[in-house]
Amino acid sequence: MQFQFNTDHTVMGTENVAERIEAMMRTKFARFEDRLTRIEVHVSDENGHKHGHDDKACTIEARPRGGRPIGVTEHGSKVDAVARKAAATMVQRLERVLGREARHSHDPRPEKVI
Repeated sequence: MQFQFNTDHTVMGTENVAERIEAMMRTKFARFEDRLTRIEVHVSDENGHKHGHDDKACTIEARPRGGRPIGVTEHGSKVDAVARKAAATMVQRLERVLGREARHSHDPRPEKVI
């Protein structure tokens, strides 16, 4: 599973922040690792240089193998907190979508014996 971390110019995307968020995301999504090809995380500050309540946004896009991308967006006041919140929402969404696929998958048709 590939991991990609992006920030806009108003959020400090230092290596330390990227490493912390990647480690947290890999832990959260470990059970889906064989079913996902890539996780993209985008963190932005919607107010730019102004300070405000819930002005940080974290968008996560998960790409399942052979499926359509799944995305979530959460808002918060701190980068790490909003990333944790978005990851928790994505885990719920992945459980729902990938779990549904597992419940509705069928065994291959048995061979006919004549």
